[in-house]
Amino acid sequence: MLVVKKINAYIGLILGAIAITIAPMLKVPVKGNWNLYQADPRLLYISLAIFALAALFLFVRALSMFRLMAIVAVIWTAVMAAAVWFKVNNYFGSKFFDKMLSKTIHFQWGWIVLLVAVILLATSVKKERLEIKP
Repeated sequence: MLVVKKINAYIGLILGAIAITIAPMLKVPVKGNWNLYQADPRLLYISLAIFALAALFLFVRALSMFRLMAIVAVIWTAVMAAAVWFKVNNYFGSKFFDKMLSKTIHFQWGWIVLLVAVILLATSVKKERLEIKP
């Protein structure tokens, strides 16, 4: 039987929504802080879909699907961080310009908030044995 810690799940969903939509993800020298939409809109839309499905499954109490979406969110966050890192480090295709660009663009605190959110989601569901006492 699956048991959910609702407070952790709700906090994880709220933090995930904040991190994905408004938290700064990259610091670009001339343009300022970029959120996920400015970095890559496709990553934003896929992330929003994953968190929306997780919220839907939590509210309809489909806990096995919620657990699956939490694991998908953890994997997707790792893939997304790698994709943004590779995009920053291989933007122009020239070694000299890419090295200069990668030294000037830095990751911001939004990634930490997103990491905390997916960890809260992943640890909010656990499997317990149902013991029947005679």
